[in-house]
Amino acid sequence: MNRAEELEQNLAEVEERIAEACEAAGRERSEVMLLAVTKTWPASDVEILYELGLRNFAENRDQEASAKVAQLRHLEGARWHMVGRLQRNKAKSVVGWADQVDSVDSVRLAEALARAARARGRTLDVLLQVSMDGDTSRGGVALGDVAELAGVITRSGDLILRGAMTVAPLTMDASQAFQALASVVSGLRDDHPTATGVSAGMSGDLEDAISHGSTCVRVGTALLGSRRLTSP
Repeated sequence: MNRAEELEQNLAEVEERIAEACEAAGRERSEVMLLAVTKTWPASDVEILYELGLRNFAENRDQEASAKVAQLRHLEGARWHMVGRLQRNKAKSVVGWADQVDSVDSVRLAEALARAARARGRTLDVLLQVSMDGDTSRGGVALGDVAELAGVITRSGDLILRGAMTVAPLTMDASQAFQALASVVSGLRDDHPTATGVSAGMSGDLEDAISHGSTCVRVGTALLGSRRLTSP
């Protein structure tokens, strides 16, 4: 089996899982976006997935992503997400290639992204990354600080708040984390009407996330295989 056939088979299996999860939850398949996490994988894999119909791709390292996106500018309609932890000094570079940053977890990062977007004369879609267990050292804003950060983002005028994201902590039941994220987004919508996205669920728990209202599942391993090691 060549790589194109492998990815086609993997995508069919992931699509079947998503469709079945949506049906079980009484939701339409169109309500859930499949975000292909292509970090550590070559541009050629992205091209194959694009030909198979995918348009949304995610990276977690600025240096790798900026080079990859530059190779793939010819893919019309492809949309790129930054899903990894982001340092403020990378904001200018990330705004150069990302259509959306899904990992905004501090006021200072939001302000840096807003400045970078303003300098490029564009707006940038963002998600809040929320820490469900309160351990912000692993990324994510504490639940108690969500409202403040959302306000900073909205008032900037350069960032558009599209919702929130979480990674289910190992110390917490995934269902509980996904349900809590859905509640966070529900609360945000009152003051921030554009904040409708619930990004939760990955290869191993996408069904659970969809049952709790996820509108975006981030899938890497189930699509592309076990993660490749990047060069040091």
